Amino acid sequence: MKYEFPQDFWWGSAASGPQTEGAADVDGRKSSIWDHWYDIEPGRFFNDVGPANTSNFYYQYKEDIQLMKETGHNSFRTSIQWSRLIPDGIGEVNPKAVDFYNRVIDEMLANGVEPFMNLYHFDMPMSMQEIGGWENREVVSAYATFAKTCFELFGDRVKHWFTFNEPIVPVEMGYLYDAHYPNVVDFKRAVQVAYHTTVAHSLAVKEYHALKQNGEIGIILNLTPSYPRSQNPADIRAAHIADLIFNRSFLDPVTKGEFPADLVDILKEHAILPTYTEEDLAVIKNNIIDILGVNYYQPRRVKAKEYATHPDAPLMPEHLFDNYEMPYRKMNPYRGWEIFEKAIYDISINLRDNYGNIPFFISENGMGVEGEDRYRTADGYIDDHYRIAFIKDHLKWLHKAMAEGANCKGYHLWTFMDCWSWANAYKNRYGLVEVNLDQDYKRTIKSSGRWYKELSDNHGFAE
Repeated sequence: MKYEFPQDFWWGSAASGPQTEGAADVDGRKSSIWDHWYDIEPGRFFNDVGPANTSNFYYQYKEDIQLMKETGHNSFRTSIQWSRLIPDGIGEVNPKAVDFYNRVIDEMLANGVEPFMNLYHFDMPMSMQEIGGWENREVVSAYATFAKTCFELFGDRVKHWFTFNEPIVPVEMGYLYDAHYPNVVDFKRAVQVAYHTTVAHSLAVKEYHALKQNGEIGIILNLTPSYPRSQNPADIRAAHIADLIFNRSFLDPVTKGEFPADLVDILKEHAILPTYTEEDLAVIKNNIIDILGVNYYQPRRVKAKEYATHPDAPLMPEHLFDNYEMPYRKMNPYRGWEIFEKAIYDISINLRDNYGNIPFFISENGMGVEGEDRYRTADGYIDDHYRIAFIKDHLKWLHKAMAEGANCKGYHLWTFMDCWSWANAYKNRYGLVEVNLDQDYKRTIKSSGRWYKELSDNHGFAE
């Protein structure tokens, strides 16, 4: 069978500034929460590898953009680091950062790679975190100014903008589960962070639309479909609650301009509603997105609570449902995530049926594998046949959804080249291109990168 995709389909990949650029203290850039956290707790990072150098894109971007061409990219998403462009979070713009991002954008365009630019990828400037981060309304205003500055500097050439990548992740990891800085465990504070992030997003959308730059603006959401263990009403209710908290908390306000009523009821019931204003709600209502980026990695499987929670335990989302491990599920053992390809179809059909068939693209999908060296061929490249199979299996389901009317515009893999992955550092590799940290960041295209070029050139694949 031939799986054909449109001639103008976006084939590419995604990365971020903090995970690839390196040069963390070079040319005026100042500390982000990641630099600070590594400074005070390096042991929280895999093999004690921090964010100082990551993949050295700051110095090798020309080579990397050539490799994008060689691996079939017609588009690529990265991010502008707030801590590089406006190092203090507010105030002076760093001219060396402007020059760097101009050179990257121009180089991409000269090589037929459309830039997709994101503004926030987990990387709060430390100066902003010191005054409360997303809990502080001043940071919301500072972010809106940062966004407007980016649009004015680069919007003549960048026509695909995204306000946040996976905004639920800093909420979960930084304010619920002690996995990211500032390592808070407090559901009420997490809700306030999520709310202020939504306001900041909406203000950026407002600023972009006001400039009339003939482009589009959206947001990147990691959608994890919530599947109930069974059709028992208690399990179905548990899945609905998980969906409200982890998916619809951002999906509904950015596409429909309002928060789900059921979610608001839950927050009221547990006395964790955020501080808000009617003016904010109007900004959210009147500034919905043009396009949605969908990151998909794994499903969420849930069941009704089996045991009462200890009365002294801090309130958590899991007080309202239990996670469920389906027997014999297919797993990526390196990441600990279930591989369930059909979910990419379910997401697409949900967007078709319940979100006005909004234009969207798969903005991340990928497979992290530890110890890829064992797949190195005699010719010196990594034969990652498992990654090719992973991509194909997801594209088949995406193709089916598109054949049934889902409004998908493209597919971006996570990621172009092996990159630093937060506290996991370089534990798992995701790239189409290997980055050898022991050989001055030498780049080598993997089997998947060569296959991805064929995929892009042929607008699909035969099976």
